[in-house]
Amino acid sequence: MKTASWVILAVLGVAVLGLSLLSASVAYGRDWPIGPTTLLKLEAAIPGVGPALRGARGTAAGFGAAYAVLFLTVVFGPYRRRETWAWWAILASASTLAVIIGLRVPLVGSRLGAGTGLTFLVVVVVALLLDVRRLRN
Repeated sequence: MKTASWVILAVLGVAVLGLSLLSASVAYGRDWPIGPTTLLKLEAAIPGVGPALRGARGTAAGFGAAYAVLFLTVVFGPYRRRETWAWWAILASASTLAVIIGLRVPLVGSRLGAGTGLTFLVVVVVALLLDVRRLRN
């Protein structure tokens, strides 16, 4: 079970890294939908908004990629070596991510993308529970 645990976490980390890099490429080089319109249409209507939104998305993608790299470093290093603190660190980081993403529902009034943090947390918890015995040592 401990092998399945770190493998699931590794696959999840690689997926987050890949999606973050994809999001960065979209941020800096493509048009994307924003509500009922697109970035390019919004930029045509409100000059200057395009670079601001591209920058915000690029920054978010950068933080996502950096999180994934750190996550993978912990998974392949201390977590795989069965260091107990790494179990708790992974749980804390996934919980923080889920809460911050989930705050968009009450604070922004949008459910769009809110499930991402919860889905990530559920997969992390399932993977961590496969190796929960490490906490008894």
